Order: sequence, then C-alpha cells, then structure tokens
Amino acid sequence: MLTEAFTDAIAAAEKIVEEAPHVRDERDLAEGLDYLAGNIQASIQMAWAYDPDFPHFASSTGPYTKMGLDNPDTLYFHANIRDDEEYIVSGKRGTTTDLSFQILKGDYSPVDVPDSLTAFDDRQIDISPDGSFELHFGPASDLPNHFTLGPGSSMLVVREVYGVWSAERGTLTIRRVGSDGDAPPPHSKEAVAKRYSTAGKMLVGRLRTFLQFPQWYYLNLDVNTMTEPRLTPGGLSTQYSSAGHYELGADQAMIITVPKSHAPYQGFQLGSLWYISLDYIDHQTSLTSEQAQTDPDGNIRLVVSERNPHVTNWIETTGHSRGYAQFRWQRVSRVMTAADGPIIEVVDFDQVASRLPFHELNKISDDDFARRIAERRDAVARRMLG
Repeated sequence: MLTEAFTDAIAAAEKIVEEAPHVRDERDLAEGLDYLAGNIQASIQMAWAYDPDFPHFASSTGPYTKMGLDNPDTLYFHANIRDDEEYIVSGKRGTTTDLSFQILKGDYSPVDVPDSLTAFDDRQIDISPDGSFELHFGPASDLPNHFTLGPGSSMLVVREVYGVWSAERGTLTIRRVGSDGDAPPPHSKEAVAKRYSTAGKMLVGRLRTFLQFPQWYYLNLDVNTMTEPRLTPGGLSTQYSSAGHYELGADQAMIITVPKSHAPYQGFQLGSLWYISLDYIDHQTSLTSEQAQTDPDGNIRLVVSERNPHVTNWIETTGHSRGYAQFRWQRVSRVMTAADGPIIEVVDFDQVASRLPFHELNKISDDDFARRIAERRDAVARRMLG
C-alpha cells in the first residue's frame, strides 16, 4: 500500500503521545491526541510543499498545526532552498512590528537544533517608500539586498511579528533564478510514495524533538522561576527570551512583574506540556506590551492563575496547572540584562489584590474582559489563520 509508511508513522506517533512522560490523566492524553492531529496535518503539508526548485512560502505553524511553543503574535512562513541555487524574494512590508528572515541548515532533531546561518530583520534591507522590497539569496555578491547562502542552507524562514494584532499583513513571494518558463514535472506514483514516507519521518521526528526540547531549555530550571533575558538558542540575532515552567494550585497565582521594554516587540505567553501555545484565540493566554496594561511606575504586572482575579492583565491557565512560560523581546537595539527581565512571586489567590501596588487601576469588569476576548477573536480572523 502506497501510504503504508505514513500510516505506520501515525501509529508510532500515537504511541509516543501515549507514553509521553508528563501524561497523568485522560485530559493530558486527549490534548496529546489533538496535538497529534495538528502534527499529521503539518507533516503532510511540509512534505508536499517541499520543492527547492519551485519553492513557495508555506505556513509553518498555526492554530491547528502548532509546534515548538509557537508564538501567538507571529505568522511563520518557510520555503525550502538549496545552497547551490539563487533565489529572489519579493514582497511588501505590512504594518507589523517586526519582519525577520532566517536561513537554517539542517532540521530539528531529538539531539540538536538546526544551525542558523544568517538571521536579520528588515532594518538591514532597503525598502521602497511604498513598502516594497526585493531580496537576493545565493552565491556571494556585492549587490544590495543580497545575502549569501552558506554551505548546507536548506530553509528560509520568515516571521511577521504583531505587537498590535490589528496590524496589516504584508505580502511575500519567492522564485528560483532561472526557473521562469519552467514548471515542476508531473507527479509519479514513486514521487508521491516518497512524499508519504517523508511526511511520516517528519511526523515522528517532530513529536520526539519537541518532547525533548523543553528538557534542554526549561525543565532543568527551578519551577515557578524564569531566566534572565538571553539570546534565544538557535533563534534570531535580535531576539532575547526568558523561559521557565510553572506549577500552580487552583488557589494560587503567579504575579510576574517586568519593565515595559525599549524593544519594539515584547510578548509573554503560556504553553502546555506538549510545548505548544495554549488557546490564544478564545482565552487571554498571552499578551504583548502593547496589549497589556502598564502601571504608572513603568512595569507590566501579569497575574497567571486559573481563577479570574478581575484584572486587565489576567493570563488564563485554562485548566493547565502545569506548563511553560516565555517572554520574547525582538528588534532589540542593545544587550538585554537581568534588569530587563521578570520578577516572579507565587501567592495565595486571595492575596493578589494586596500584592498589586496599583490594583485599583488594574481592575476590569467581566463585560470589558469579554470585549478583550472578542477583539482577540476578530484580530485572528483578520489574519485568516486557518
């Protein structure tokens, strides 16, 4: 059967989910099986989108294909490339806070992260007054807006980052130089079988990798703490992050105090133990510095809890008593230090009001909070994240 390699991979992947070390109950397992469905979709898409000779940008992750603690504020795109070819990327800059590009060598595996050969944001390229731009990727050259593809270059990743969710998307296309007038060969049975096999390998690899990934960067930290800002491992040269994992009782809350940053983008999110974002559409499980309320002293105070503290910056755990917490700062123009990072305090839920120095200013009605959720839903719909 042509699809046998893929169906075998699905069975192996389901076993990986069932045996995940953090699964304690039926809800954990149900979430894992839902996560599996997203990985199946993503693996099929990535296998069929793979064509470095006739590349197109594909969505790398979204609400139904989550992976790698996906950032709710980011649209991720990727195109497969070869290091011995030349490519032209054309587009028009939207009004998002950041637009960044990264060239990767290799792929994520359970033992390593891919090398980042080049990473930059749109401050390093020439953009026309109307927002349009054209970039060249290929052999070394002195041309403007040219970036060299080093040995092993295999993927170009683009991120559009929203500090304000009402910002407008840009446009993006890619083509291989010399491909004009040509077209991909018609599908053969052998080629389709190979894609199914590739999708199966991607599926199992993704699951194994992103169950191992938190062990490298999160679970070796003390619970209910977060690191000081540090350059994101394997990430962008202008991105810092602060990572941690939490475990809270039903009658506890975590108060996180962090300065509103100089960085154009500053965002916080929670993630499940499957290392993916929590539901950020129907719940406030993330906030950017633009979405959050800033206190008069210049600090943002977030309250992470299951129960509703009736404050604007409530971060909902949505039934997840355990999970991951992450800050990101992007488009930075200086080194980030511990003074830029978060301070964590775990308190009894009934103490929240007394531990917030500007509690009277932080309070929000149920109707106003419901409007914030409605705005989140509408903003995601405008981004058309399917």
